[in-house]
Amino acid sequence: MPKRREPDTLSQANSRIGRYVTTVAFDETVRAYVPPALPPEPPLALSSPLLKLLSEADRAIGRLDGVAMLLPDKALFLYMYVRKEAVLSSQIEGTQSTLDDLLQFENAALAGKPLDDVAEVSNYVDAMMYGLGVLRDPDGLPLCLRLLREMHARLLQKGRGQGKNPGEFRRSQNWLGGTRPGNAHFVPPPVAEMKRCLSDLERFLHDESSFIPPLIKAGFLHVQFESIHPFLDGNGRLGRLMIALFLVEQKILHEPLLYISLYLKTHREQYYQLLQGVRQRGDWEAWTEFFLAGVAETANNAYESAMRIVALFQADRERIADCGEQTNSMLRVHELLQTHPFLNAGQTQKQTGLSAPTVNKTFDALERLGVVKEITGKQRGRVFAYAEFLKILESGTEVQPSAR
Repeated sequence: MPKRREPDTLSQANSRIGRYVTTVAFDETVRAYVPPALPPEPPLALSSPLLKLLSEADRAIGRLDGVAMLLPDKALFLYMYVRKEAVLSSQIEGTQSTLDDLLQFENAALAGKPLDDVAEVSNYVDAMMYGLGVLRDPDGLPLCLRLLREMHARLLQKGRGQGKNPGEFRRSQNWLGGTRPGNAHFVPPPVAEMKRCLSDLERFLHDESSFIPPLIKAGFLHVQFESIHPFLDGNGRLGRLMIALFLVEQKILHEPLLYISLYLKTHREQYYQLLQGVRQRGDWEAWTEFFLAGVAETANNAYESAMRIVALFQADRERIADCGEQTNSMLRVHELLQTHPFLNAGQTQKQTGLSAPTVNKTFDALERLGVVKEITGKQRGRVFAYAEFLKILESGTEVQPSAR
């Protein structure tokens, strides 16, 4: 992991720190932080270690984007990676949902009332796919404040955040950590200052007058959004979602397969310390090194996962092809499992058009072959999981038993 380095001079740090203003929140007088406009001034010091990390991150992103374009079913990988990012990003905020929970909720393969946690993760998927669709629409919006508000409305449309003004910038003071503004760990800018900060953020987002490498700019945008904290809830999730959408808009990635939340979840304490380092010392260099290292690690992991999934699908297809008279129905169900890794007989009949007896025989054959595993232990209402596929996808999204 890159080590934090102090800015070169005290004057450089001071010019990047921003300012504190006094405001009243819930009858308490507090000091709120107002970040300076981007880009950092003086500019980022492009040291040899930082340039090396930028090169590694660019190379890893390029390799991931290349394999994504060669995949036989890009929609499948987008479907799964967006959901993995949704789970991880929501776990950072304290939800206890796993990828299994989300997929079962979406596919309705297991009966039961959906938990608030699962609904929140499902909202994240909806917000990301909406944002991606708007960016790809020739008549749609660019990444801007209006689009962020529209995505936020979807992010908080149901679940615990639906009473926190979905789709609206806050009209009151918020804070991070602590039980009240007076003992908070961090107090973002007051509403009037927040509006000016958001205008500056949008201006920087579209400013092309000075070239900043897109990966570095993505890191800048994320920190600034977190410091402004413009919504009453959902800022962290939207701030992480914005990274992937910005890289897609900049054509650094064709698909938002960079689930950086896994890296931030793994290094959560360092992540928060570095955000504070930017605010308190103007230390953009340490943050940027951390962010670029995360991009490289995340992109490499995504590439390796994609290759493992491609190999798994191919190997299972080859094994199924040697199964004689049931091969055709088994291949059809196997194809469905690639986008619905939890299935029951009713869903499978509806999606494939196969008869109930054929579906049941097919699942039995796939289970004998080791492709699926029955997970209910029941004779009726059985649910089958594509276990090896899920094992690859779930890496990093597990919740410890004691936390569930």
